[in-house]
Amino acid sequence: MMNWLICGTVPDDNFPLCLGTWMVEKEMLVPVSSFDGSGPIPCVPVRRGTPALSASAILAANALSSSPPALLLAGDQGSGKGSARLYDFLAEWLIKDESANIKGLTFHYMFPSVDGHNRILMALDERKGTRPRLIADAGFMYAAKMSGFAARYDVFTPDAGELAFLADEKAPHPFYTRGFFLADGQDVPALARMAFDHEDSAKILLVKGKTDLIVEHGEVTASVSKPCIPFMEPIGGTGDIVTGLLTAFASAGIPLFQACVRAAQAARFAGEAADPTPATSVSQIMPFIKEGVIRTNA
Repeated sequence: MMNWLICGTVPDDNFPLCLGTWMVEKEMLVPVSSFDGSGPIPCVPVRRGTPALSASAILAANALSSSPPALLLAGDQGSGKGSARLYDFLAEWLIKDESANIKGLTFHYMFPSVDGHNRILMALDERKGTRPRLIADAGFMYAAKMSGFAARYDVFTPDAGELAFLADEKAPHPFYTRGFFLADGQDVPALARMAFDHEDSAKILLVKGKTDLIVEHGEVTASVSKPCIPFMEPIGGTGDIVTGLLTAFASAGIPLFQACVRAAQAARFAGEAADPTPATSVSQIMPFIKEGVIRTNA
């Protein structure tokens, strides 16, 4: 039985589609068990992207003494083929295995596909019982907006640039976001309001940036700016850590607004403990995730 499911890709076209549980050892994701009879599954280095999100979620769940989320992964180095396999498998599995009592799903790096996205939503609609909570970041957030069903989601975790795409009701793809949405004069609260008014926003936004903003129904209701760790900004994957932390808090039963606030705080606390330099990798922050999570209880 799984509590929460993270869905995303690994940047390796030879990596197999697999559904199972994992643990974190040093700087690697290590498979523990498989739910779908997958053959041998290789370990995954924790650098950035879905592996970084997954590792932070697993480590945070351990710190919270809650069940870590399961992972549904596929290899995709940019062709979209692995993402397509993941879309197909998940849409079928959600209908076939209704016994899986999933409280929530977190969608991460997947090649945006409106058709694949909509088949997953339809599969969720066919399931009996309570609707799982839905969190989306990166490519799947794009697909949710492009499909017209963004408002079905509970939380999006964009940065300011991704928020500009959500706010532009005429942009069918991030490449076509109109220039004035990216201008300095467009502040994050205004963009969040536009996205919500056009139904291109989840109910809650955790907007990641120098100051993290939590937006509910188009209005900023909380912000997290301290501790300020300047060297966290250039490290690729720190935004993935935030979404992983959010997943762990939500999976532990913490209300989503509080989960967003604590995720933003925990990421900063972990960064402060890691004392990063511009050369620090995201994997080097992972040993401090537990400390970051514990400090949010203070």
